Amino acid sequence: MDPRKHFSALNIIHKIIRERVQPGDICIDATAGRGNDALFLAELVGETGHVTAFDIQQDAVDSTKKLLEEHGMTSRTDVLLKSHSEMDEVCEEGTVSCITFNFGWLPKGDHNIFTNKSTSIPAIEKGLKLLKSGGMMTLIIYYGRETGFEERDALLEYLPTIDSSRFTVIEMPFVNRPNCPPIPIIILKDM
Repeated sequence: MDPRKHFSALNIIHKIIRERVQPGDICIDATAGRGNDALFLAELVGETGHVTAFDIQQDAVDSTKKLLEEHGMTSRTDVLLKSHSEMDEVCEEGTVSCITFNFGWLPKGDHNIFTNKSTSIPAIEKGLKLLKSGGMMTLIIYYGRETGFEERDALLEYLPTIDSSRFTVIEMPFVNRPNCPPIPIIILKDM
């Protein structure tokens, strides 16, 4: 196995989520994309838990629903054609164990459509209120080409302002990878 693939941003984040999410938990996939995080979370929460996935692109919603159907996970998931900045309209404050974000563009989708700071930062703020004690939020910031640098810079400027008496924010940049490596971030809500 290529050790670089083993230490991808997604693999690191999934390892940490796997250690914390339990059967019966409520989770949010804030950027459904192709459905991989929604499926991953649905497997972890089991039959007694629930996952709500959000995306603004019909293509992403359709891909996610198809993947979840193929794996028999539709009874424990909802996939909504809504912005992640609307998650507080669907979930209750203090009830969510894990929220995942993948900022950037839809894989194999239209690169002219991508997340941006005007909805991403409000979505994080709303998500922090939804997290229960001991809950976590994960972010992977994908950027590059002609998109994403503005959002990356805004997110990296915003994250240190999160209340350190209630949350721990860990940034894990790949410092020796070429081009624009994704940036994995974990936010833990204190007990």
